[in-house]
Amino acid sequence: MDMSLEHKEALALGRQQSRAIKAYLEAHRSRSVGRPATRKSLEERYATLTEKIESTEEPLAMVALIQKRLDVEHALAGFDEGSDLDKAQAGFVRHAKAYSERKGISYSAWRLAGVPPAVLKAAGIAETRRR
Repeated sequence: MDMSLEHKEALALGRQQSRAIKAYLEAHRSRSVGRPATRKSLEERYATLTEKIESTEEPLAMVALIQKRLDVEHALAGFDEGSDLDKAQAGFVRHAKAYSERKGISYSAWRLAGVPPAVLKAAGIAETRRR
């Protein structure tokens, strides 16, 4: 049985919405708790760790410091001033209302998943009594 063009387009839209929602939730969850890191703060942390590595005489402490510096290097290599979260948020805002209506997902469910009220408001998802 062949699918109609309309059905194929609806499936493609559903996949697009799902990818956008998932990308935002993953990007939002991966943010570290606390103040967001900047390129400058990461570079300063890298310099501080390098100094500590060079001055420590304790081998185990040095290995731990080296690992911390590698973690900072990794963060610097993938650093993009938050644009990944911004792009993901824009996709969420664009698709979340239709996705929520199609899947029956309430404002409360999004809030419990960690989506901030301002993002839900921008997406057009109103707070409801439904739990």
